[in-house]
Amino acid sequence: MTQLHYIFDPVCGWCYGAAPLISAARHIPGINVVFHAGGMMTDLNRRPVTPQLRKYVIFNDERIAQLTGQVFGKEYMDGLLCDSSAVFDSAPPSTAILAAEQLAGRGLDMLQQLQIAHYVHGLRIAEIQVLQSIAKEMGLDVAAFTAAYARLHGVETQRHFTTSRELLARVGGQGFPTLALEYADSTFERIDLGKWLGHVEEWADYLRHIAGRKADEESSITELACNIHGCSI
Repeated sequence: MTQLHYIFDPVCGWCYGAAPLISAARHIPGINVVFHAGGMMTDLNRRPVTPQLRKYVIFNDERIAQLTGQVFGKEYMDGLLCDSSAVFDSAPPSTAILAAEQLAGRGLDMLQQLQIAHYVHGLRIAEIQVLQSIAKEMGLDVAAFTAAYARLHGVETQRHFTTSRELLARVGGQGFPTLALEYADSTFERIDLGKWLGHVEEWADYLRHIAGRKADEESSITELACNIHGCSI
């Protein structure tokens, strides 16, 4: 199965813009989406909401909405982005994604819900109470989620960030989001994401073509291989 590596950050607006593409990719037979959180706003890069941040974010969000049709809610635009006590921190939501994946293989589902909570409802997704509420809405056991979150918080999340950034460098990515296909021979092909934003059906067709082409290639290799019955060439 062809791996589609998705290197992202939960508080990256362009990653929210790419969300429909990721959702579509998850439904393509022969494509397996693998996520990698990159830790864009962590440690010294954590950002309190300031007028400067608001201006920068809104400029990008308007472009994202125009290109992709993604909705930025009133609670986010006129609520969270006006709340000077709020802090944008990638680590807690990234840990929540890792916890959901460890518990139920639902890391990408958690990412989707976090993006909606942040960009539509203007919730503080860096706060554990909000993360627990989202986990509950997803049907996860809150106690188990909280325990997994505690295990993965800190060192394990930082280790995940490091591995994600190493992959980002390996595939030649410049930031978030970055998408790269990994084929059965372990070669990578970075995808020009910009041309697919807002073109979900065309993107899905492209991935179907990739999956079908690789399946044909692997089938041909199998047919030419030697086995216990002899060689087919």
